[in-house]
Amino acid sequence: MNTTKTIAALFDFDGVIMDTETQYTVFWDEQGRKYLNEEDFGRRIKGQTLTQIYEKYFSDLPEAQQEITAGLNIYEKSMSYEYIPGVEAFIADLRRNGVKMAVVTSSNDKKMEAVYRAKPEIKTMFDRILTAEMFTASKPAPDCFLLGMKVFGTTPETTYVFEDSFNGLKAGMASGATVIGLATTNSREEIVPLCHYVLDDFQGFTYDKLTELHK
Repeated sequence: MNTTKTIAALFDFDGVIMDTETQYTVFWDEQGRKYLNEEDFGRRIKGQTLTQIYEKYFSDLPEAQQEITAGLNIYEKSMSYEYIPGVEAFIADLRRNGVKMAVVTSSNDKKMEAVYRAKPEIKTMFDRILTAEMFTASKPAPDCFLLGMKVFGTTPETTYVFEDSFNGLKAGMASGATVIGLATTNSREEIVPLCHYVLDDFQGFTYDKLTELHK
């Protein structure tokens, strides 16, 4: 596709770049059982920032918040950060074709520092990394993706969002971008209504295939 317009690809991190969601589910399921007497808590909080989780579920449990934060910091340092199949080759192909790329994540800077220690190349794979500290309204609000467009000077028509969580997919759709859902965290059936296209992973996906997609 020949165009003089800048194209941007905005990637969520967990479940899109890295296969970490199952690990987070284990952690948050444990917190749900311990503090809220709830099962399957991990799925309920997908795509939410730590601040959102605390405000919604632990607002009257300040001591629990402190304990969870301390436990999460330790947990993230020991997590296994493995790439979603095909994502490295896809990102390299986008780079060759001049696409601007950013990680747009609900994770905070402290979590991303743990990522950089495990995978230092992440910093050079993307033009920008936008974290939870950079926007006040988190997913499902579109603010984070609108910020990505502002940073790169793109429009919804020339921006692609890659997401896996329900909140993230809703945020992408609200931004007006073309949204590609990754069926890595939720089933294809669950995310089909929340995006324009669905991928199981990035294997075989290329710049040419991306730019052939239309909303």
